[in-house]
Amino acid sequence: MINCPSCGAALPVRGLSAPYTTCSHCQSLILRQGQAVEEIGKVAVVPEDVSPVRIGTRFHVGGVDFVAAGRVRWGWSGGSWNEWLLYAADGQTRWLGEAMGMYMLTAERADVMTSPLARAFAGGGELVPGQTLVVDAAEYAVSDVKQAECLGGEGDLPFPPRTGWAMTNVDFRTTGGAALSLQRDGQGASAWLGTWHELADLAPRALAEIEGWTVPEAMR
Repeated sequence: MINCPSCGAALPVRGLSAPYTTCSHCQSLILRQGQAVEEIGKVAVVPEDVSPVRIGTRFHVGGVDFVAAGRVRWGWSGGSWNEWLLYAADGQTRWLGEAMGMYMLTAERADVMTSPLARAFAGGGELVPGQTLVVDAAEYAVSDVKQAECLGGEGDLPFPPRTGWAMTNVDFRTTGGAALSLQRDGQGASAWLGTWHELADLAPRALAEIEGWTVPEAMR
């Protein structure tokens, strides 16, 4: 068992070897190195929302079982969205973007950053809706550009979810529903490829109860 170095509360062991976790009791941000833990600051409480997903929600996608281990909430001038870190027992990870009842499941595709458009973006260039980028013979068009700021985080994460951390997020779509996101912050740029889903497509289990909404029996 590992305990929070600030308040002594037990820290959940979720099976994901992410270096950062947060204490849900005192909001400490904790760096884990093996069995050693160090408090490196505090994180903001994630603002309330109406998401049915929570830490521990399970998904079954492409024959693989995933569990939600962490969350970052991002805000922009028009609202906010969640990005959930999912992990599988074999070490695979995915990010599940969640906004307005739709879900974008992605995995990192570092090779996309070699394309001229992505390199220009990584160098500080601005993208606008309608610009296109071809990946695996599919044409992705810019659908949305946001200047976003981290509002808080919880659970296990590969980076510290510090409030005020800023990034540029560019979403692309294909006509067939495939998704691509380019993200850029002060540390660099990255590409995330995936697909859009409705919640039922992800075969979720252990969803959160929401006032006014009953969790379908098949998702319990």
